[in-house]
Amino acid sequence: MPRQGNTVESCIITDWKVKEGDCVTPDTTVCEVETDKASFEVPAAAAGIVLKLLYSAGDDVPVLKPIAVIGAAGEDWQAILKDASNLAAQSSVTEINMPEKEAPSQKTCEPDLTALSCKQAPGKVYISPRARNLAEKEALSVATLSGSGPGGRIIESDVVAALQSRSPLTAAVKAAGPGALLQAGSGLDGRVTLQDITCGTPSPVSLHVPASPSLPANEEGIISETPIKGIRKIISERMHKSLLESAQFTLSASASAVKLQKIRSMIKEQPELAEKLGLSKITINDLILFAASRTLTRFSYMNAHKTGETIKTFEKVHMAVAVDTPKGLMVPVIRNANLLSPAQISAEAKRLALACQNGTAKPVELSGSTFTVSNLGSFGVTSFTPILNTPEVAILGVCGIEMKPVEIPQEEISGCNCNCNGHCRVRFEPHIGFSLTVNHQVVDGAPAARFLKALCDATANIDLLLAAG
Repeated sequence: MPRQGNTVESCIITDWKVKEGDCVTPDTTVCEVETDKASFEVPAAAAGIVLKLLYSAGDDVPVLKPIAVIGAAGEDWQAILKDASNLAAQSSVTEINMPEKEAPSQKTCEPDLTALSCKQAPGKVYISPRARNLAEKEALSVATLSGSGPGGRIIESDVVAALQSRSPLTAAVKAAGPGALLQAGSGLDGRVTLQDITCGTPSPVSLHVPASPSLPANEEGIISETPIKGIRKIISERMHKSLLESAQFTLSASASAVKLQKIRSMIKEQPELAEKLGLSKITINDLILFAASRTLTRFSYMNAHKTGETIKTFEKVHMAVAVDTPKGLMVPVIRNANLLSPAQISAEAKRLALACQNGTAKPVELSGSTFTVSNLGSFGVTSFTPILNTPEVAILGVCGIEMKPVEIPQEEISGCNCNCNGHCRVRFEPHIGFSLTVNHQVVDGAPAARFLKALCDATANIDLLLAAG
């Protein structure tokens, strides 16, 4: 499985284009795969016979894992795969040494981690990295598991099965460390709480969850049941990971859209002039992208990444633009947006959006962004909470245009001709809404508000910004 970009850990095989026994050349497409960003074709990269397909369509395969064996007719593909597995096992199998004997636990009102562990058998336990990571994340003791993999190795499905038969844990219990399978907890919906594992700890036993009473077929009114898999599953996991790994908050504001609409009217009513100015195909969203790219150069802390304990700020703005496609959300990147003209930004945004919708976007076009813009204004949305495209520290949500009251300047009131005797104080003007989500681990509220205000000012005076280039 080829690696499609530095951040891609696995790809889903959507369709095999060959079958076992087919003859292929290096350029033959053997399968199509997809990530959370795009679909790709995988070439054979070698000439020969397809001896074995190692995965089925729909499988989520880690990058750099063998997915098929190509060789000469009659070759022993199992021997080749065994040799490759032995090499991989030396670097990927984690050996956990288990203690010969556990120290007796003592009752205390502090978390007693030994009380959560089943007695561990002497010897060694072999567990895959994916299974180990999941067990650690869910505070599940590997001593309670039996492996179904080669040689009794614990694999991810073993951990998943154990989690399905365990009472849910509170966050405090997970933080306390790995535990056994408890009959039930005293918390909400039977959750195991910290109190359950300290004073009055229940005895560790295998959990049996009684089946909940079910209604007759279709009594619930279910229309359909669709498994979460493929690109939808990857998007789901990435969004959840973004929320878990960052402290997100959202600011909302609006900017006058009077000049935005005037420019759009000019483009429609005077196409020759618009063509001369290079604005003939520009949309309101393109103008917002242009304004954001120029504003970000003044607020470098918003054009940044948080990776671990390091904050990286960038001079150039590589702006990602959220695109709705038949396969789900994709986020292509406009490179060096702060150096492009409005017409260039418009053309690149349209080209990338079309590539995403057609499934022809390249990996390099879907990675490396420093700031993201998501526009839901065309759906009439007036405010929303965009989720960070980590490791970025900010994402801008663009909302719809709506009328809002604005105080009339004093100098304009005297010229009012509506027979109000000078009592007019307010008029309604179109405003475009912005929802800015920021990682509070990197940017505080006031600095984020300064950026948002500057963006609103740039948008309200878009004609001056266009004139300045």
